[in-house]
Amino acid sequence: MRNRAIGRPAEILLIEDNLGDARLTREALADGRIPHRLSMLFDGQEASEFLHRQGVFARAPRPDLILLDLSLPKMDGRELLAVIRANPDLAAIPVIVLTASEAHEDYLRAESLSVDAYLTKPVAADRLLAVVRQMKRDWLEHLLQPVGG
Repeated sequence: MRNRAIGRPAEILLIEDNLGDARLTREALADGRIPHRLSMLFDGQEASEFLHRQGVFARAPRPDLILLDLSLPKMDGRELLAVIRANPDLAAIPVIVLTASEAHEDYLRAESLSVDAYLTKPVAADRLLAVVRQMKRDWLEHLLQPVGG
């Protein structure tokens, strides 16, 4: 009983334009045995439409966690992050930034937009899994808080 998952699998949205990095992330999540459903998008504009449930994404699931590359076509990750944080319906979704950039400016800008974690690529699978597991624990703890507590 102890190994049974509580509730539904986590809805994870991966926004990554590099197919190799996307594959590595997908494999890390699968190998880490984190119960999840993964939606994957390749550009910032498409991700914005998904998050706002527009057009073909009208029935898109609301993600519990977003894995976001900063260097995206059409709308870069910084712009998308600003859109997410400006929308009351999306602002509380945890965001992990995955980027090849080690530039301090990227780190500071991500921090100013309330990023929950910032990981430089190539991201070690164990590091990614540790951060995702911690966020899942925080999420479950929040859901299991007693009313009025």
